[in-house]
Amino acid sequence: MIYKQKFYFLCKTPLSAEGPEDVEIIDKADKSEDFPELFQKYEEYRSHAFNEDRLYSIVRADDIFDLIRTNDEKVAKELAYEKAQPEIVTNLQHRVMQKKDKNAQAILKEVHGVES
Repeated sequence: MIYKQKFYFLCKTPLSAEGPEDVEIIDKADKSEDFPELFQKYEEYRSHAFNEDRLYSIVRADDIFDLIRTNDEKVAKELAYEKAQPEIVTNLQHRVMQKKDKNAQAILKEVHGVES
């Protein structure tokens, strides 16, 4: 067995992301001691999407933020995009239904193959 050190990556996936190449690595925790600070940043980035009851609401998010644990930046981007995809679709569908957002509708159709 070959040991590979894993890191925590703070990733940002925009709602318009078409693939892992659109995911941005914001920060990385190299050591376990760095994780609490990274987690605090993660919560700060997500704070705009909390409702009055301090519950996270995907439909309020402008971007999707995730903490990914892996040993490689490329893999982190792939995992973040894969994990964010259902949330992106939900967010965009909500924007189409509630706000009649034409841009969200176009992204759903062209990128995700979802008719709304």
